[in-house]
Amino acid sequence: MLSYRASIPLSNHTLIRLAELIRTQRAERRCRWRRLDPAQQALLVLAHLRNGDTYARLAAGFAIGTTTAWRYVRESVDLLAALADDVHAAVARAARLAYAILDGTLIPIDRRADERPYYSGKHKQHGDVQLLADPAGRLVWTSPALPGAVHDVTAARKIGLIDALTGAGVKTFADKGDHGAGGTIRTPFKRHRHRPWLSRGQRDVNRAHARIRAIGERAVATLKAWKVLTKLRCCPHGATALVQAILVLQLVEDSRYPG
Repeated sequence: MLSYRASIPLSNHTLIRLAELIRTQRAERRCRWRRLDPAQQALLVLAHLRNGDTYARLAAGFAIGTTTAWRYVRESVDLLAALADDVHAAVARAARLAYAILDGTLIPIDRRADERPYYSGKHKQHGDVQLLADPAGRLVWTSPALPGAVHDVTAARKIGLIDALTGAGVKTFADKGDHGAGGTIRTPFKRHRHRPWLSRGQRDVNRAHARIRAIGERAVATLKAWKVLTKLRCCPHGATALVQAILVLQLVEDSRYPG
């Protein structure tokens, strides 16, 4: 088998933080021996999440079994996901910002199209994730994975995000998919049968709104930079833990994780 060296576009700080979490968990469980030490396990997990390396490639690279590689990743993902903020904690952090940007993105999942209600016939994807970004376009929070067939505003209501943002008075900019959300959610003007044309003032507002929302696309790009999300090979239910684990790691990478 051929092999080569590869790099992971993450800082050493993220590796150290994850290794510390794994070491603490092993001490609590009184694990006596493992094939990989905490630092090596952390490196394996980051290679899977960030670079999208398969379990077979990880097993060959770290000289362990494929099942062991899967178990190491699963343990670490669950450990990280347990640290992710819930919607209320996330909104409390967003309340300290000048404003927040709400967006949604679809996560491809390797499942058949007839696996409803997760499948979106419009976008041909299964998983939907709502996310919040700060005015600099940095990722603040991601929601649990939701069925891809759910409309954005329905998804945001279902997880209690709109009520939480409104209750905390967080001014939030969103796209047309969240039209009708109300509260503190600001969406662009839309044309409809009773308003077939927008006024010049409304078009100016929409352009200014689009410039703000364009910054939020950076948060989507940040999330999609974790290559494991290119196409998940798991049940849609399993996407939540992966997305939340990636959120915690990204906040650590940005040195903004509160823990």
